[in-house]
Amino acid sequence: MKKSIKRTTVLPLALLCLAATWRAPDAEAQKLERAIAEQAGADKAAASSQAKIDQLSNQAQDMAGKYRQALAETASLKNYNEQLGIQVKSQNEQLTKIRQELTDIEATQRDVLPLLKRMVDTLEQFVLLDVPFLLEERTKRIATLKNLMERADISTSEKYRRILEAYQIEMEYGRTLEAYEGTLGAGEQAKTVEFVRIGRVALMYQTPDGGQTGFWDRETKSWVEDNRYTHDARDAIRVATKRGAPDLLWVPVPAPKEVPK
Repeated sequence: MKKSIKRTTVLPLALLCLAATWRAPDAEAQKLERAIAEQAGADKAAASSQAKIDQLSNQAQDMAGKYRQALAETASLKNYNEQLGIQVKSQNEQLTKIRQELTDIEATQRDVLPLLKRMVDTLEQFVLLDVPFLLEERTKRIATLKNLMERADISTSEKYRRILEAYQIEMEYGRTLEAYEGTLGAGEQAKTVEFVRIGRVALMYQTPDGGQTGFWDRETKSWVEDNRYTHDARDAIRVATKRGAPDLLWVPVPAPKEVPK
């Protein structure tokens, strides 16, 4: 009875050991699978992290490039602004100069305009007192200058130019020889004659038929008939109208007078 009980006790223990031996490989496999799964998850997470790192790196490089470009543009704009500042300063200085010149011009005009008027008046007096040649033309020129002085749409410089031009024309009369047709006298006494001017030295006339010759007397301020100068007046007219070669001309000239001291 004692032997039978002993065998029964040993058998269940062996079975338990055998069952434990068969369960051990299953547990290790599960651990390995979990480890592989965890490594795969870690690799996947690492890959995802690396992708994010690469993306952030690219973004950082783009931002760095943009930053460098912004710095370059800022430097360029700074230089441009400095150049503009220099130009603006120069323009302001030029504006100040122009304003001052305009002020000076206004002051000059206040002084010049009365001077120009006196020049016109002096020229008018000169024509009235001068030898009476081309009176209509010269008087009309004076009238034009007077009208010009009253016009606001004509610049001061243009008025000055026209007055100087009139003075130059009057100066030219003093060193030229000219013949022209005109009328001598007025009313029933008027007659058509040919005038010849030798500078401002002498002014002579002759009728078309050559029957009457005379000259302007400076002393009496009148026309004097003197047929002694018939040939001289004819020769002067021929030279003035280019119908004859230049030659020595005889003209009536008043005797010199002693100027009182």
